Formats: sequence, structure tokens, C-alpha cells
Amino acid sequence: MPKPKQPTVGSKRPTIKDVATVAGVSVGSASRVLNGHVSVNDDIRTRVEAAVAQLGYQPNAAAQSMRNRSSRTVGCIIRDINIPGLAAFVRDAHDVLMQAGYVLMLTKSEGDPQRESQLISVMEARQVDALLISHGSETDQALLDRLQKVNFPVVLFDRINPSWADRVLVDHRSSTIRAVQMLFNLGHRRIALLTGTQDLFSGWSRVEGYREAHILAGIPLDPDLLRVGSFEADFGYEESHLLLDRPDRPTAIIAGGIEMLPGVLRSIRAKGMSIPRDVSVIGTLNSPVAELYDPPITVENWDYSTVGRIVARMILDRIRGDADAPPKEFVLQSDIISRDSCAAPPSLA
Repeated sequence: MPKPKQPTVGSKRPTIKDVATVAGVSVGSASRVLNGHVSVNDDIRTRVEAAVAQLGYQPNAAAQSMRNRSSRTVGCIIRDINIPGLAAFVRDAHDVLMQAGYVLMLTKSEGDPQRESQLISVMEARQVDALLISHGSETDQALLDRLQKVNFPVVLFDRINPSWADRVLVDHRSSTIRAVQMLFNLGHRRIALLTGTQDLFSGWSRVEGYREAHILAGIPLDPDLLRVGSFEADFGYEESHLLLDRPDRPTAIIAGGIEMLPGVLRSIRAKGMSIPRDVSVIGTLNSPVAELYDPPITVENWDYSTVGRIVARMILDRIRGDADAPPKEFVLQSDIISRDSCAAPPSLA
């Protein structure tokens, strides 16, 4: 294929025509890439993105806003910006949106439905074109009613309610089944699951996986080993402490929440116990804590960068598409990264 002609740009601000020329594609193809169309050929997308980087091309957001009556802004409400992994999620979502001429406006809610309702009003006042939200309750009717009233598309991350919104989910159920089965295969029979409230998809889907693994194995489930309430480190610490004080303590603990693992590890250390000699541990999401702890911790893991890109493209599709089209759902598979924190229980070691 002949080498594409290089445009003479000089000090002139590069245009989409310049991008198309450098990439060797039509202006229409370049426009589709910049607007985030998922149907674009991967080779064309790569060439256009390389041309954008080479030329330093920036869409004229002000002109686009005037033409489209759009703020070219996407709002994002999450519980806490310090959650491990979210930096990659935000970075990749931002990059996809930026390529399409949109800015990501990020804010945090502390998981408080009332605060989330207030932040939704802020997004309306800013005239965002769409909202990405991972809210703190899927059963708070006031919050669900508030979301129903917005006049822009809503995309959910790891939430299934409201049911009319597009959503990207992580398959926590399947990974929890695999985690419990792995521990069963090592000989464990008393496995504790600590996870968040069941009014959130990420909490109840883990509980479903935990119960299903016991049923599949024909092993009775002790309901007292299931501790549901919060994803935070303090909850992990307190519940682990209570469980490890029992004469019939668990021989393995699954920390079913991204922020929970440090609390569980702190509790085990406070008890003077050793991992995995006294208790095996499985955490959630790969992190420096999981990788650098001695021994390194087995984790349920998924790629937050992939989630960010999928969410951003889903948002762009909804902005461009039919507002009344049926909701879309994407389920991201998660894996178990096996490390040295799991071994046979003490009675079998």
C-alpha cells in the first residue's frame, strides 16, 4: 500500500482532514473513530489514533457544542476515587472519551444515596451529555426515582438497577464459585465469605456464588461463616477477628471486596496467625498489597482498563444512538490469580 501523503500543517491547527490524510483513511472513517464508534475496524482505529497523536489533533469542543447543543461532558459518580484499580478505569475511560471530543467530570459520593442525588443535580446543572455511575444502593427508591428523571443517558458500572440503564458488570458469581471450589479441593470445609451488602450487585452475586459452590460440592454451608455488610477494611478486620476467635474457626477467608483485604490481613496478624499455615486467604482485585504481602495473596481479578474502555464506548454509543433503544449489558469475566496464600487446612497439612 502506498505511503499516505503527509499534510502541510505548519503552524496551522491540524484538522480532521489532516488526521484522515496521515492515517490514509476517509474523513468519514476518521470521524467515526474520533466519535467512538465501536463498529470501526481495529486497523483503521489504530491508524487514526496514531495520526491524532502525531499531529496533536484536538477536536474543537466549542464548535461541536454549538452545532450539537452538547456540553461534550460526561459525568462520573463513584463511591471513592482512592479504591485500588479505579485509576486505570478512569484513565482509559477518559482517553476514549477524549478521543471523541468529550471530557470526563469525576466526583465521589462516599456511597451515600442522598449525596448521589445531590451530585446528579450538579450534573444536570452542568448539562452533561451522559452519566456514568456506580451508586451506593440499588434499592434506595428515592435515588432510583431521581435517576429516572434525568434527561441524559445513564450507564451503570457493576450495578443492575435501574434496569432501564445500560450496564457493565463483573462476573463475581463465577469467580466466587471458582475460589470456593479451589479451597474445597485443598481440603477446606469451613470457608468464610466477607462481602458487602446484598442490596448491591457485587455483594449479592458473590453470595450467590458462595452458596452455589457449596450446593455443587454437596457440602453443608454454615450460615455463620457468611458475613455481609460492607466492602471496607474495618469490616474485614472486625468480622475476621470475630470469626478467628471461634473454637470452630474458619480455615479459609475470602475477602469479597476491593478495600477489605488489608483489614483481613491485619486481623490475622493481630491474632499471631500465619498465612497459609493457620488460615488461607483469597482477596479481591490485584493490588500492591496482594502482590507484595508475604506470602503474596491469591485474588479474584479483572482488568479495570478494559472496563473503562467498554464503559466509555457504551456511553458514546448511547449519546449518538436511539434514546429509546433497549438497555445493553456487558459482563466482564474475572479470573483467579493463584498465589501462595492458599494451602491445605491445618488438620490436613
